[in-house]
Amino acid sequence: MKQRGRHRRQRRGQAVRGFLAGTALALTAAATMISASQATVSDSPGGLKPLAADAKGAGLRLQERLVPQDTLDRLSSSMGKPVGVRAVLDDTDRTLRGAADCTTTERSALPVEPTATRAYCFDTADTSGWQAGAVTTSGDADNDGHWGENRVILSGWSHDTEHGKGTGLARVAFVNADDPAHLTYTWALLVVPTDGGRDYRGLSSAVSGMVWYQGKLLVTTTAGLYVYDMRRVQRAGVDSGKVGKVRGGWAAYGYRYVLPAIGSYALGSGSPRPTAISLDRSTAPDSLVASERVPVDGDLRTRLWRYALSSDPARAGLPAVDSAGYAIADAAYETKVTGVAGVLSHGSTWYLDRAADTAGDHGTLWRQDAHKAKTTECGSDASHQCWSGRAGSLSYWAETGEVWSQSGRMLYALPLASIDKSAG
Repeated sequence: MKQRGRHRRQRRGQAVRGFLAGTALALTAAATMISASQATVSDSPGGLKPLAADAKGAGLRLQERLVPQDTLDRLSSSMGKPVGVRAVLDDTDRTLRGAADCTTTERSALPVEPTATRAYCFDTADTSGWQAGAVTTSGDADNDGHWGENRVILSGWSHDTEHGKGTGLARVAFVNADDPAHLTYTWALLVVPTDGGRDYRGLSSAVSGMVWYQGKLLVTTTAGLYVYDMRRVQRAGVDSGKVGKVRGGWAAYGYRYVLPAIGSYALGSGSPRPTAISLDRSTAPDSLVASERVPVDGDLRTRLWRYALSSDPARAGLPAVDSAGYAIADAAYETKVTGVAGVLSHGSTWYLDRAADTAGDHGTLWRQDAHKAKTTECGSDASHQCWSGRAGSLSYWAETGEVWSQSGRMLYALPLASIDKSAG
């Protein structure tokens, strides 16, 4: 994307920080109504343990499998010229409610400490039967925090598969965040081309992590890691509950847009499946960091690792691969933190979003490096369960210094500096 002058970024950053200052007090007051009397979690997990070189090689490598170009071209030729992100944002038809208009129950999903400085909620009718899974932003996509002229948030959701009731479909909310006081959005269905681009099927898998880097959207699901091209958003002109080619055109479960996958990444046998991912711009080159989900009641340790992102313009937004098409982890660690639902790395520090042990409780956000681990204490009993109610992915917006996440129907942000300060 075209880079803008520093003075323009400063004006945008000042406008955002001004809004944050105006909303922080209201959200702090809302957070004080939330009980923080959960039981304390286990002792500190200590520092990260680096893994041996062989664990970073074959054990954590990803094999790239890109969809043939003629398949993508055949699909776009049949559906019509792809549209850009701006066209989707200009067509938003739903509005996120500000924190003051969210219910007490909805706000109870927010972190207790540190408190969110911005928070919004999706409508119940629009999310019933769907599970929130991942967040990424234009702060990931471009280092000036914008995609073109727009500030954008992407929020991933999956139809309820946990209880066997849903279709297993996955969708992404394209949120226009140009005006922090008025966020609007619309949905795009995640799909996979079939029959050489003559049709597509829904991505029938739960979304757990997303990274929008340059023009690509990387998505972790229960079926693996998929990649989408943000310049290949397609319109679905038939309003139908079906998915794919139908009489009269193309349908996307009633949504107006679809994102067809342009590839996927397969792990070797016995390799850990990445469930949480995020972008780290503090490395050179930028890197994709990942973590696995280890059960909280076992003896296994959680593995964390990273892949360098390609500096080749022809592969913009994709992991770097070797001559055989494999992405090789260039750093890997073990941690005693289990139940990790979100991961973030910045500098030498890792942030691990640990889900609550029981429904209705809050989770824990660990700040960990090679030497130690720290977290926030809150409530009269100094509980460590101070993070969001339903832990989710983490995304750092470097332009504003914010960390974005979502819990239940709540989409929220808070400064990374407040997390560091709160953890001590």
